Amino acid sequence: MTPVHFSFSSAFILGLMGLAFHRTHLLSALLCLEGMMLSLFIALSLWALQLDATGYSTSPMLLLAFSACEASAGLALLVATARTHGTDRLQSLNLLQC
Repeated sequence: MTPVHFSFSSAFILGLMGLAFHRTHLLSALLCLEGMMLSLFIALSLWALQLDATGYSTSPMLLLAFSACEASAGLALLVATARTHGTDRLQSLNLLQC
């Protein structure tokens, strides 16, 4: 494994571990998701450049578009949660209480 692949793999794993183990605020969960998506975007871009194929060059842009949609939906949920509950802490959210 090259150092470039190792760095992007470790960035993805660190984002995943942060999402799994550090679940106190919704904003920190969204930042971990964005870090994971950024590492996937850069890895896909480098993969398309290394293969030197133009057919694979659209997949990083498609991933980036979905990442932007995910970020906007996450921020909308963050604002809605902060308005209704007064905080973005995940412990204050209860799925059984509507």
